[in-house]
Amino acid sequence: MEENIKKRKFPIAFISKLIAVGLIIWSYFLMPEFYDEKNTEYPKMLRMVSGLLSFLIPSIFLSIIRFIIITVYNARNANRVVRGNFVLGINRLTVVLNTVLAVISFMIAFGINPKEFITSMTIVAMAIAVIFREYITNMISGLIIMFSDDLSVGDRIRVGTYQGRIVDITFSNILLQDEEDDIVMIPNNMVFTSTFVNLSAHRSSLFSVKFELPVSTASTIDLLETEIKSLLLNHPNLAQDEEVQLKVMEIGKDYIRYKIDLHAVSNSSKLHKQLENEILKHVLKYEGELLKPSEL
Repeated sequence: MEENIKKRKFPIAFISKLIAVGLIIWSYFLMPEFYDEKNTEYPKMLRMVSGLLSFLIPSIFLSIIRFIIITVYNARNANRVVRGNFVLGINRLTVVLNTVLAVISFMIAFGINPKEFITSMTIVAMAIAVIFREYITNMISGLIIMFSDDLSVGDRIRVGTYQGRIVDITFSNILLQDEEDDIVMIPNNMVFTSTFVNLSAHRSSLFSVKFELPVSTASTIDLLETEIKSLLLNHPNLAQDEEVQLKVMEIGKDYIRYKIDLHAVSNSSKLHKQLENEILKHVLKYEGELLKPSEL
């Protein structure tokens, strides 16, 4: 639904650029003497108009090319599920090119030759590249991520010690919403320099529920297993072709860690989380009822 809203969004910026170019062309025929190169009465205004046109016209063509590429891409992938962030990458790249065009048009508007300026600023540019090396590499990494199929907005990933759902991908960071609903900004470089796991790349209906209980409850664990089986029997969101088994994963000094493998009716992460919460609530109720008499 959200994607459809974005597709229907009226192209205000594009229409504004067309109107601005149309007004400049109209003024050219209305006041031709203003655009005469021999006219020295309004040199600054003439440079401003030249700078504005040097931004508007290429930017309009850039928007048209972007629209054609995205339209063709969506048409070719209309009948299949597409991973990756091709459209996001095209949009971000368009922003970068528009920024470059804006800087060049600004130079033209103030009578600065862009070619000479870049040549004279080569040494300074090298120094800037060294100073902002991390941001530049992050930006390149961001572009690689946007045009790759390794991850996409909405995927659940684990990068280093961070885990959550990708909310957005920018040139500098991946915005991750963790299980506490906090937004964590992870530098794009971390995807290539640390352990990276895409938990949504190969979605499966199989999921696991893990929990631990005190060692004192081990003698009655069969009762818990029976109760969980009763809880999940004929559950509308679970496949009923496999028997539910409570597995021991680890035995510690004061605790025992258990695991239950289940198959849901879909690969929805939200559904898996709901089922996990339902089972864990039952485990907590069981633990509370079991330990309450001994504590008293």
